[in-house]
Amino acid sequence: MPDAPSEPPALPATFRPQRTRAVLLAVGAVMFTVITAVALTLERLHPGERMSFVLTAALFYGVLILLSRPKVVADEDGVTVVNLTRSRRLAWPEILRVNLRVGDPWVFLDLSDGTSLPVLGIQPGIGKAQAIRDARALRALVEARGTGSEQH
Repeated sequence: MPDAPSEPPALPATFRPQRTRAVLLAVGAVMFTVITAVALTLERLHPGERMSFVLTAALFYGVLILLSRPKVVADEDGVTVVNLTRSRRLAWPEILRVNLRVGDPWVFLDLSDGTSLPVLGIQPGIGKAQAIRDARALRALVEARGTGSEQH
């Protein structure tokens, strides 16, 4: 991600892969509906088999909902990173740098404790231009509110 000066967005700000989320939720809903309809219309199925079809469809839909969960919420006090199964709250000074390099599947945050945190809520995937804008906006917020890259 090239360094381009950017004005920080107004807070609170939420970043999430909108297109990816829309596709996952739409596909999940259609898949659940089709599998349930098939289970209910097949005459040879016993009630237990019908129920297993519906439960399997619900399980698949649940996985797609889980995959659509990632987001980043920035507010006055810091950032909440919501990934697939975990959320982590960070104060602004804990974030040293926002990275989205060519080929990265998502943004990484360099943290003051020496670790790096993946941020699945900003991912190029099918919305590359949006991910770059979001990464730049988050970088501008970090530079304006945290310790930014001046600590290196």
